[in-house]
Amino acid sequence: MTRDIDFSKRAAVYDSGIMGKGSQRFYNLLLREVEVLPGAVVLDVGCGTGTILKRLSDKSKIKGYGTDIAVNMIAEAKKKCPQIDFKIASCDDLPFENQIFDVVIACMAYHHFSNQEGFAKEAARILKPDGVLYIADPRFPWIVRKTLNGFFRLFRTAGAFHKPQEVETRFAKYGFTMTGTVVHGYAQVVKLQKTQSSLC
Repeated sequence: MTRDIDFSKRAAVYDSGIMGKGSQRFYNLLLREVEVLPGAVVLDVGCGTGTILKRLSDKSKIKGYGTDIAVNMIAEAKKKCPQIDFKIASCDDLPFENQIFDVVIACMAYHHFSNQEGFAKEAARILKPDGVLYIADPRFPWIVRKTLNGFFRLFRTAGAFHKPQEVETRFAKYGFTMTGTVVHGYAQVVKLQKTQSSLC
């Protein structure tokens, strides 16, 4: 049995700490790529303290939702963005109806997901036809990925790092097409669109 990293203990100081500051490169790259129209329904899975949704809602009038398994992260997000609907939920069991989101985001979260396959299935279920999923995660050379993923397995910690082609293969099974990958240093954003023929 694997265990998740407990981010609740770090929630109050996450944004000002080394992890929050290190995530800024990923936030900035993602926000340059995300396309949202006014009124878009947007979900951030693994939303942490709500930074992405706060910055998106400052730029455009969206209907925002965020989920995370860390109770204290959700508490911090609610303080930061009282207009956003935040829920405690795992990535593979999202408390939403079918086909309601225009955009789904996972920023610096996908490599932590304990059930990445389950998330792919859920993303297909909750996204509207032609909806878009953005996954922003670290991009490491093969040997670094192999080493880190080995440590995850050794210490029975949830998650794994993947190259874009591996992400594409996983999500293709659920009706997604990879429409682009943007790289800046060790940060990458993979863009996947749900096709009209996707099965939910």
